[in-house]
Amino acid sequence: MTEPTRLFDCLTLNLERDPLPDMLAGKEGGVYRTYSTKEVADTIEKLSTGLLRLGVFSADRTPEGIEKVAIICKNRPEWIMLDMAVQRTGAVLAPIYPTISVTELEFILQEAQVRFVFVNDHELYLKVMSVRDRVPSLREIFAIEPVDGARSWKELLVSPTAEEAARLKQIEDSIDEKDLATVIYTSGTTGTPKGVMLSHRNIVSNVHSCIPCLPQGKIRALSFLPLNHIYERMLTYVYLFNNSSIYYAESMDTIGDNLKEVKPQMFVTVPRLLEKVYDRIMHKGAELTGIKKKLFFWAHGLATRYEINKSMGAWYNFQLSLANKLIFSKWREALGNNIQCIASGGAACQVRLIRIFTAARVAILEGYGLTETSPVISVNRLQVEERRFGTVGPVIPGIEVKIAEDGEILCKGPNVMMGYYKRPDLTAEAITDGWFHTGDIGEFVDNKYLKITDRKKEMFKTSGGKYVAPLAIESKLKESRFVEQIMVVGPERKFVGALIVPAFQNLEEWSRQNGITVTNHEQLIREPKVLAMYRDVVEHYNVNFGHVEQIKRFELLPAEWTVETGEMTPKLSLRRKVVTEKFHSAIEKIYHE
Repeated sequence: MTEPTRLFDCLTLNLERDPLPDMLAGKEGGVYRTYSTKEVADTIEKLSTGLLRLGVFSADRTPEGIEKVAIICKNRPEWIMLDMAVQRTGAVLAPIYPTISVTELEFILQEAQVRFVFVNDHELYLKVMSVRDRVPSLREIFAIEPVDGARSWKELLVSPTAEEAARLKQIEDSIDEKDLATVIYTSGTTGTPKGVMLSHRNIVSNVHSCIPCLPQGKIRALSFLPLNHIYERMLTYVYLFNNSSIYYAESMDTIGDNLKEVKPQMFVTVPRLLEKVYDRIMHKGAELTGIKKKLFFWAHGLATRYEINKSMGAWYNFQLSLANKLIFSKWREALGNNIQCIASGGAACQVRLIRIFTAARVAILEGYGLTETSPVISVNRLQVEERRFGTVGPVIPGIEVKIAEDGEILCKGPNVMMGYYKRPDLTAEAITDGWFHTGDIGEFVDNKYLKITDRKKEMFKTSGGKYVAPLAIESKLKESRFVEQIMVVGPERKFVGALIVPAFQNLEEWSRQNGITVTNHEQLIREPKVLAMYRDVVEHYNVNFGHVEQIKRFELLPAEWTVETGEMTPKLSLRRKVVTEKFHSAIEKIYHE
């Protein structure tokens, strides 16, 4: 076939090239059910036909005129099959996070004029039903799993007549690479959701630019980050264009088991989940006794000193080789014993974690991008000479990046979005002369590696007029095994403060060792010994920063910030505005004389 330019072209490419027995796989009845390339293609053709019979077709190819189909569903083979089926009818998929609030759900369905919604299960069916009467455009709700009162998506799996097959082919041939492929509503850390319009060209160009940066040839990938986010979705098409298999994890809670079952070569994650994996490993290490415990922490100590692209000396290399055999081999076994790399994005990853995992022969490829850039702008490569700790790697081929006078990162290229849906005003603010303003502050290291220093909107001035960049401070403090989460505060205040959520599992263990019997979180964070220990932790890391940036006072909080309680976005970024409002009294206590 000719050079693929549309997302669904991956199907034809794989059918012609080398069909897989397990193109997609998901758990059904506790075991993995695999779908071959041919079965995926046949299902998509039947689903496209069913959608066509429903009336899902767009003669008007403008972003406003094109038909929108919504999906609210966990990661599973049906998700990506629906995506391609919708594309082939000339319509577009508008994915929605399952954890979305009812208010935001109603806003998105109304603004996008969605007529058909696909949901995962009974709970999400009820969520859509709760707003149905207030969304005049909404005609039908289909469920992937059996749900009483809802139509099953399987009703749409119908074989096309010769006339329907010809019509589908005609529609497919008419779809241009510049046509809208999806509208993704960013959950955002503040304000109303914005619909980011991405064309086939936007995403496919990013796919082709990223393929050389990752493992080559057929691989097996595990997918668990929400497909609603462009990060996991674009990587899905990287796998599909690269003729690789995708296995879907059952849930976030089963990732450990699924890794051992699937034995993937790679997966995509966000730093928050990587931190949790590391914390579990360290907790198990702390439970060891005698020589096993000494060996564990000896190996860990070696890994913390590891440098990339630099000779560490024969003696260090010998020791690290031994540590890999004795200790880190067990880490790799826990990840399926087949991992070539883990791609990390969505937020800043602790350099310390990247260093340790790399020493343990698990390559962490930290990258950077936004929904508006489809998403990747830069990424550390699998090739070791194309990686640099503390950076988000070299800019990917085909795009340009420059640093504005105020330090903001600007991006230009085929990956930059078409614009914000129905918001030309916001589009004009974000894109000037083709350059997308990322809102991030950064710099180039050695004229090659992009380094993010902070979010432009998150930088603040103290009452003394000094600028503070919270991201670097927070990343450093999270290196402590006693700090689970942290938010630096202090706009227009005399000094920098912080809200800290302790790593309670480690804190409780420390408390037992220090004769503190309290395990209630509320009481524990008020214990004088605990407060003194956290003051020592803060002082230990304060030496890395100038006087103005140092945390002078802090408040400990009794519970973790989560998506469910509203402090985190679905892609596990901190909602600073929500935290500031929710913990207003704790912040005031920091500054109370």
